[in-house]
Amino acid sequence: MTRTTPDPTATSPATAAPASEDERLRRWRLVLGGGGADGTGCELRGRDAAMDGALASLYGREKVGGNGPGGRRAAGLGASAPGVARWLGDIRTYFPSSVVQVMQRDAIDRLGLSALLLEPEMLEAVEADVHLVGTLLSLNKVMPETTKETARAVVRKVVEQLEKKLAQRTRATLTGALDRSARISRPRHRDIDWNHTIRANLKNYLPEYRTVVPERLIGYGRAAQSVKKDVVLCIDQSGSMAASVVYASVFGAVLASMRALDTRLVVFDTAVVDLTDQLDDPVDVLFGTQLGGGTDINRALAYCQSRITRPTETVVVLISDLYEGGIRDEMLKRVAAMKAAGVQFVTLLALSDEGAPAYDRDHAAALAALGAPAFACTPDLFPEVMAAAIEKRPLPIPDMAEQR
Repeated sequence: MTRTTPDPTATSPATAAPASEDERLRRWRLVLGGGGADGTGCELRGRDAAMDGALASLYGREKVGGNGPGGRRAAGLGASAPGVARWLGDIRTYFPSSVVQVMQRDAIDRLGLSALLLEPEMLEAVEADVHLVGTLLSLNKVMPETTKETARAVVRKVVEQLEKKLAQRTRATLTGALDRSARISRPRHRDIDWNHTIRANLKNYLPEYRTVVPERLIGYGRAAQSVKKDVVLCIDQSGSMAASVVYASVFGAVLASMRALDTRLVVFDTAVVDLTDQLDDPVDVLFGTQLGGGTDINRALAYCQSRITRPTETVVVLISDLYEGGIRDEMLKRVAAMKAAGVQFVTLLALSDEGAPAYDRDHAAALAALGAPAFACTPDLFPEVMAAAIEKRPLPIPDMAEQR
């Protein structure tokens, strides 16, 4: 049985030189793991042996009849915190950051190491990423005070990296959308929307001059300091939505920093919590969430609906896998009522890079029938989705076949 881990020997097909027979055997030995079953007869030494040991600690199998029950995977890290700390240091030495993050995630899932993340020494040793933040948030309730400061530092590091990556493009995209959504009839030359102006003046076409006389100019309005649009982010904080909660909190802080937007952030399980007053610091938002628990989308939407004062200028973004524990028919009626009032309603099954999410297909189909199709969205696509909603044009929905 081969290891289910990223190949530590992988190279780019475009740059890989033809490998010698010994090199091919070495690579197969690292992929297959130790024991007689690998069949390579290749002995590893030095760095290769250390890499193999780190992989075996996480992905190794006990023989049938050995210590592992029924030959299932057995942990080689034991319950020793110092041993885990050394292992974390080893994998950071031998593998690139992207592989380290996958191995950490597997260690938490396979070996039950979540409890060790409650120790400051462990948090200082791990490679921080979105998935680790999700794990820390799920442990927030049981986290001792001695660990919380370190945990906040880890979360802040990831949040700052995400803000640096996402903020500039998001602001630029939405600023353009807000400008275009405020059309004016006496624009300056540089603000003229020529496509709309030509279409509006086609009746004034002069064949002899082969030109259109623009009696009425249509232009892009420049977003003033006043609020142009209201945005409500309604986020499902059930355990399966951890990565989406992280990204949505960062985007919420970015949107709240734009004066032309009035942004509200609401998280829910079976209860509803409004975290809008914490949007100036997404780390506070994240530690205000409570991952896990049930789901009552209807109650969350009822709260959001009660806070809408300008429906035709409001965008509501529901981020949920749609596994509803509340009253389904009422949920759908609320969505229909908001849309009928002029609200731009967006349903995201996930806001992450994790690929196709699991979701309630019946509820997704019911929302689509109401004109609110549900789809998974990557962080890179989110600014375009919001821009389309602000401008009230069709959403850039990815190919649903690719998300299955």
